[in-house]
Amino acid sequence: MFEDQRVGWMTTSEAPGEPQDLAQIAFDGIRRMLFLEEIAPGEKLRYRDLAKRLGMSPTPVVQALKWLAYQGLISHEANRGFSMATTNPGEIAELYRLREALELSLLPQTIETLNDSGIRRLRVALEEHLAVSQNNYLKQRLLKDIELHLTLASLSGGKMTLRILCELFDLLYLKYRAATLFPRPKEDVGVDHQEIFDAVVARDLKRAQEAVSRHLGNVRDHVLGGLRRNMEERENLDLQLLGNSNVASATSKCIEISIKNGN
Repeated sequence: MFEDQRVGWMTTSEAPGEPQDLAQIAFDGIRRMLFLEEIAPGEKLRYRDLAKRLGMSPTPVVQALKWLAYQGLISHEANRGFSMATTNPGEIAELYRLREALELSLLPQTIETLNDSGIRRLRVALEEHLAVSQNNYLKQRLLKDIELHLTLASLSGGKMTLRILCELFDLLYLKYRAATLFPRPKEDVGVDHQEIFDAVVARDLKRAQEAVSRHLGNVRDHVLGGLRRNMEERENLDLQLLGNSNVASATSKCIEISIKNGN
């Protein structure tokens, strides 16, 4: 029922004069909401509310939600409906390991078949990424980062592997919020990508594999380290709030005893 109509990652294409299936429109619309973080982690996904926001009837929205749940991007429980997933660091680490394995597996074919046209495409993707790498717009930086990696992967000609890689990006950046994964910017991403580009254009497979592996390993460690710090901060805040609550309770009891004793 749902077609993978993505050009790049988040965009869709439609044949001129041919109306898209409403369920497909709902599917694409909810994906954009997930990426733009218009739906909070753990939030209930009420299909009637979504239908109103998308300007359509509930039926295609329910179809889209079922497919998103099948893909693992949202959760679904019988009689409880659909909701956003909570953060799972173990799953995020596994997704980055899978992503690294996929991207490394495509490099030999990419370098073997690389031509001038492929180099130009890769250079444009790199320049567009570098142009936004220092700005404050996280999602714009993330989109250009994804487009660069997908451009490199597409040069291999491995269509099925590329499609699986797109699905991994979905799980990383639609299921989990970009601001949750990257609470602090990673400053050296542009340098990493330049090293990957230089190695690929030089057709140095070993250097390219080392650069990709080092880059993705650094990003994974950066993401997991940020998640760990956020969890520690929340735990410390919870303890602080609990301590304040206990102090307030003790103070209240002291006042109550004082009043009873007539002081």
